[in-house]
Amino acid sequence: MNYFIFGGSGFIGSHLVSHIRKQETDATIYNLDIVESNHDNQSVFIRCDVRNTIKLNVPISSDDIIFNLAAIHRTPGHLECEYFETNIRGAENVCEFAEKHGIQKLTFTSSIAPYGASEELKEETTLPTPNTPYGISKLVAEKIHEVWQARGGSRKLLIVRPGVVFGKGENGNFTRLYWGIRRRIFFYAGRKDTIKACIYVKELVNILVTMVANQQPGTELFNCTSSPACSIEQIVEAIKKVAGLKRNIIKVNASLLTIAASVIGALGGRKFGIHPARITKLMISTNISNEKLLLSGYRFKYTLEEALADWYNDNGNQFLQ
Repeated sequence: MNYFIFGGSGFIGSHLVSHIRKQETDATIYNLDIVESNHDNQSVFIRCDVRNTIKLNVPISSDDIIFNLAAIHRTPGHLECEYFETNIRGAENVCEFAEKHGIQKLTFTSSIAPYGASEELKEETTLPTPNTPYGISKLVAEKIHEVWQARGGSRKLLIVRPGVVFGKGENGNFTRLYWGIRRRIFFYAGRKDTIKACIYVKELVNILVTMVANQQPGTELFNCTSSPACSIEQIVEAIKKVAGLKRNIIKVNASLLTIAASVIGALGGRKFGIHPARITKLMISTNISNEKLLLSGYRFKYTLEEALADWYNDNGNQFLQ
């Protein structure tokens, strides 16, 4: 049995390759990406652009497993058309590849972005109302995968919607938050109680592999967020505790902070992650229910603090990034 991981050179993909390799030392893992990474020889790299028809000259069987992680995801950060070109066309081409070779198991990593921005608790049954190009592209990609599954009753499709994923190699929201706290440039934007759905990358890849192993024919959709849900203040305090940072973080008027971010961004601050859109995102909860995941029998391996401590340890107890 082979594993085909589209987007395997990325943050989640690299952790997934490592996780599978620890469990199955003899498995052949193909990393299909436009960015090269040999994962310390844990996988076989094949240059692959999912925006194009996928043609591989390797042994393929119906027993193989696909993980589709390929995506343009950082927002803000890309032209609107880029989200659609990669996320939608990529979904079409990956599903076409699975169709062509009779592969029966496919996992698609979506996002909580299809739910849209609002304070209400979101469950898997909540009507998606995406309000960004990224969220729209991910929702369309989900539907493309669902059509693939519906064409064959024995096919197994797993769709996961993770919150903010953090861990070693992330260089994203949590990394910016950590360095903002460490450099004393992070302030609460208007409120401290904003719920921020998140999940540790090692937890996420364990969920992916566990669910694939136990899945029955059909489509399963799961929100993937840590339990219990955490506020931005709880996340900040956990980071401070794990990293030994003694900081008194104040709450600043959100409008003033947005104006300041605009000025700093115009002067080059965006390279440090200072962006008005990110300030706005800090003020809106991503309140995502993980009840379905818990009811499935999955048991989390890490609390928030344990996950942050493990990440910190992975970096030699020096920093989080």
